[in-house]
Amino acid sequence: MVGEVDVDGRRLRARRSHEAMSRAAFELLAEHGLGALSVEGVAERAGVTRRTFSRHFGSLEEAVLGAVDQDVHLFNDALLRRPLAESPLVAFRAAVHDWLDDAYGADRAARLAHRWELFRRIEGEPALSAEYQRIRIDGQRESERIVAARLGVDPAVDPRPAAAVAAGSGMLLAASRAWAEGEDPAALPRLVERFFAALDELVAARKYEESMS
Repeated sequence: MVGEVDVDGRRLRARRSHEAMSRAAFELLAEHGLGALSVEGVAERAGVTRRTFSRHFGSLEEAVLGAVDQDVHLFNDALLRRPLAESPLVAFRAAVHDWLDDAYGADRAARLAHRWELFRRIEGEPALSAEYQRIRIDGQRESERIVAARLGVDPAVDPRPAAAVAAGSGMLLAASRAWAEGEDPAALPRLVERFFAALDELVAARKYEESMS
């Protein structure tokens, strides 16, 4: 029991340090720009050593986008928890809402404003954009493995997991871009629902056309 408490305590401290460094990296980015960021500056702002930074992050871009990487993992955790009776796209859409509720439920306005500001900066910084694409692709691959396990299929030969994740991720990406280009930091949940509803309309229209042919 004592050993378990010690392990939990270390994990909590590690997570807090990770979040503090990511927050410090974003704050310094907002204040001075990506070109002025340094490992030493982030470590000093977060109150940790350079060695601690290097244990958590492989680059400054990774640190800046630490919150986004965490969101990807939280989403996949939510997808894992969805009932197996749900179809892949239904599960994906529901997991998005679960993730938004869990990740942004407490202090929602401040958290959404932080992510909104971060997303607005990604497109203008090639290094951040490249790191974001890496995080997104890695997250989608994990989502595909989760969906494949739900269906009991091999994703290397069955295209359904990749197709479901591509459709769901596409709607989430479109919503995120519209969010970043807009002026309302709180709009993400509404935009997510709007884009998934658009996908529903397209699918329904195709089914109708097929029924009439």
